[in-house]
Amino acid sequence: MPSTLTIQDLHVEVGGTPILKGVDLVLRQGEIHALMGPNGSGKSTLAYALVGHPKYEITRGAVDLDGTDVLALDANERARLGLFLAFQYPVTIPGVKVADFLRHAISNVRNPERKEGEELISMREFRKELRTNMEALGMEAEFARRYLNEGFSGGEKKRMEILQLAMLKPRFAFLDETDSGLDTDAVKVVSEGVNRLAGPEMGVLIITHHERLLEFNRPQYTHVMLAGRIVETGGADLAHEVHEQGYAEVRERHPEEAAEQAVLGREEVPATV
Repeated sequence: MPSTLTIQDLHVEVGGTPILKGVDLVLRQGEIHALMGPNGSGKSTLAYALVGHPKYEITRGAVDLDGTDVLALDANERARLGLFLAFQYPVTIPGVKVADFLRHAISNVRNPERKEGEELISMREFRKELRTNMEALGMEAEFARRYLNEGFSGGEKKRMEILQLAMLKPRFAFLDETDSGLDTDAVKVVSEGVNRLAGPEMGVLIITHHERLLEFNRPQYTHVMLAGRIVETGGADLAHEVHEQGYAEVRERHPEEAAEQAVLGREEVPATV
């Protein structure tokens, strides 16, 4: 039976400021969901809160994954449970090679009981798996020997996120504006990578302003946020409508949330780790 991630009445604050004000959402493995909304509506906040970023304080609500209380777990435990976030602004870690980072990450996620200093996944097995995934993503072998995101172009950083996704094989992946700042060719590469990885064992939540990523990953469900709430849910047609017409008609259909969004007049501040 596919895993189900259930979010109920989720309220989140950042620095004492309420951002999410009652989000309800159900994600299942094998489904692709799109989450859209103007800047400051709460899209990124939802993703960071789900994976356990400490700056995002959950003040009310529940998140359940197949009977497990996700909110009772720290960020590491949530990753081991199968939650993954592809950052809008991936961090740089000088001195840590891509291959070393991935080998440790995989070892920790696949062996939840692993303690510091215990044996990692075998080098032979890891190299074979890494090579297979890099070839599928059109990445040169030299990439694995570079320091994590140091000197990477925007497209290389996003490919790195997709490579992590391929290696970790989470149950649920949250892609926070993965298409942001990419040219057409880079969007195509990242989109095709997500499309190849999405399947019956992975649920995907694509957070985006645009339709480019959704052209290759057609969502079964599209959700639109205003002022920290999901105000509309539909199919792929809703994503197309928002892409073509913006949020004007959505605001007309939800005047109270639109007015609140206008008063806020803010953009979400990307989290740093």
